[in-house]
Amino acid sequence: MLDWQKDKVYSDIVKDLLSHPQVQEMANYTQHHHSDRLTHCITVSYVSYRLALRFGLNATAVARAGILHDLFFYDWRETKFELGSHAFIHPRVALRNAEKITNLSPMEKDIILKHMWGATSELPHYRESLLVDLVDDYLAVAEFFSPASARMKRLFHTN
Repeated sequence: MLDWQKDKVYSDIVKDLLSHPQVQEMANYTQHHHSDRLTHCITVSYVSYRLALRFGLNATAVARAGILHDLFFYDWRETKFELGSHAFIHPRVALRNAEKITNLSPMEKDIILKHMWGATSELPHYRESLLVDLVDDYLAVAEFFSPASARMKRLFHTN
C-alpha cells in the first residue's frame, strides 16, 4: 500500500480536492469490483505523481487530474447511456464535475478527458495524459485481480 499521506508535497497539492465533499463522495461507489472509486483515484493520482517526478513531467497537474479523473456518481455497471459507452461518456462527466469544484489547466482537462485512450479514440495531447491513462489501466487490472492475487500469495507462502 502506498503511503501517500506521508508525502507532504503531494498531500499539499491535493488537499483542497480531497477535502471537497464531492470528491469524498466517491468513497461510496465501487470501482473495479474490489475497491472504492476514491481509493482508486488517490492511487492513480499518487502513482502517476511519483512517475511524473521521475520523468520530469508536470507532477502537479498529474496529481490533481488523477484525483478527478473518475469524478462521476453512478454505478457504471448499471447505468447505460444512449450517446455511447461508459468509457466514452464518463471522462466528459468527470470533467464537467471537476470544473464545478476547481479551476483546471488545459493539461488537467486533457488528462481527465483522455484517460480512457485506447478504449476511446481521442489521443492525449500531453505526455502527462498518456501517463495517467497507462497508470489507470494498470491499476484497474490490478484492483480487479487483487483478491485472486492475495489468494495465490497465501497459497504459495504458507508453510
